[in-house]
Amino acid sequence: MARTKTQKKEIIEKLSTLMDGAKSLVFVNFHGLKVKDATVMRKALKSDSVGLFVAKKSLTTIALDSKKYTGTAPALVGEFALAYGVDLVAPARNVFEFQKKYKDQVTIVGGVFEGKYMTKEEMLSIATIPPIKTLQSMFVNVINSPIQGFVMVLDGIAKTKTA
Repeated sequence: MARTKTQKKEIIEKLSTLMDGAKSLVFVNFHGLKVKDATVMRKALKSDSVGLFVAKKSLTTIALDSKKYTGTAPALVGEFALAYGVDLVAPARNVFEFQKKYKDQVTIVGGVFEGKYMTKEEMLSIATIPPIKTLQSMFVNVINSPIQGFVMVLDGIAKTKTA
């Protein structure tokens, strides 16, 4: 069913509102994804405060052009969806998990990160950034490592002195 001009304007306005509220956007191609798998994906994304909006590429392009993001926009191909969220990394990370799960059905095409268009490769590298809790534990481990080594050396010295 063809959409009227009013409906198209409403979709563009909704896309524009989503883009204003989101810190990062991920362009997703979901060619061949079954409806039940798409429903599972939407629910999982929603539980992590990530939205998924399906719109025509032409309407999305109009909304993107109105935002004046820097860089060159990646080509929007296939069945297109837009993952968005207030967390910078969560949309890319969550879509990447589904890309691994549904090979050749869900693919990251590109995105917008901190007001700049990103290529597929750049978005994939963003998607592989560990969650903040993991980064914090890695940082604590790095800080703790020299201290632990120092304690081991002191323990070795104490054992030789008592022997």
